[in-house]
Amino acid sequence: MVNENFTVNKIDSFIITGFDHLQNQKLLGFLILITYMLILLGNGINLCIIMTDRHLHKPMYILICNLAVVDIMFSSTCSTTMISVLLAEIKTVSYYSCISRMYFYNLGDFTVCMALTLMAIDRLIAIRLPLRYHSIVTNSRTFLFIFLTWVIGFAILGFLTSLVDNLPYCQPVIRYVFCGYPSMVRAACVDAEPYFTPTTILSVWMLCGQFPFIMCTYGVLAYSVTKLSNDASRKQMINTCLSHLIVLFSYFAPRLVTTLLTRIGVVLTLTERNALSIIASVVPPLINPTVYCTRTKEIRKRIVAVFFHNCLFYLIIKRQVG
Repeated sequence: MVNENFTVNKIDSFIITGFDHLQNQKLLGFLILITYMLILLGNGINLCIIMTDRHLHKPMYILICNLAVVDIMFSSTCSTTMISVLLAEIKTVSYYSCISRMYFYNLGDFTVCMALTLMAIDRLIAIRLPLRYHSIVTNSRTFLFIFLTWVIGFAILGFLTSLVDNLPYCQPVIRYVFCGYPSMVRAACVDAEPYFTPTTILSVWMLCGQFPFIMCTYGVLAYSVTKLSNDASRKQMINTCLSHLIVLFSYFAPRLVTTLLTRIGVVLTLTERNALSIIASVVPPLINPTVYCTRTKEIRKRIVAVFFHNCLFYLIIKRQVG
């Protein structure tokens, strides 16, 4: 129901006011800028290494590539807005820019969860059915499931975006730190609660469905690891599982706080919600490539090889010039 205290006008742009109460805006802006550059660098390195090395054209690395693409999209849609507001002091975002950023941000949020689910299933099959793994998990099937997760994401976010696009806006103010579905709904002059029903259903499905499922797969993996007789294989599987768990908790922990705890009576201020939004948006994309670069043996070896090759090439050129 439209709030009668406001006159509904056509909104051409929004003003981002989520940072107005902060004193050290430039410092936070530089931290987000540096984090964003590291996100692009880390995920870009993963993508380049996997795409250029034919030996890495395997299901697990295809899934890592998918996660890297999602992380770049996910972080770019929110980080660029925050950097613009904090460093360039450009608080105004056009309506269609805001709604498109909202679309791709929430699409990235959804597809990250789906990517983590696919990676958990991949590891489960690899450990539980090692002899049949290559016949079950093929490159073509991996691409198919990745494609399906994106199609489902496009459809769900298309529906949510249509809801937002039809809302009446009374004042062009977004009290959050970037354009997301909750921020745009709360900027409208309507009762927001009914519009949160679809996202609540989606969040419950992700946190109470997919998250327990992924944790169960790692429980099965942990049990399977204890049965391995080869110490080297056991150590490799433990390292793989630990890396995946680090990625998993960096993604789900902020969402567990904002979604589940607030439903059982925990009250968060707008500042706390904004802080959790920033953490949820930049920390997982920063951790993911770091984890896979340092804990995945093949990628780590490839990075070292490229580094030493470039160093050797530089020394040869320098000697020839000298």
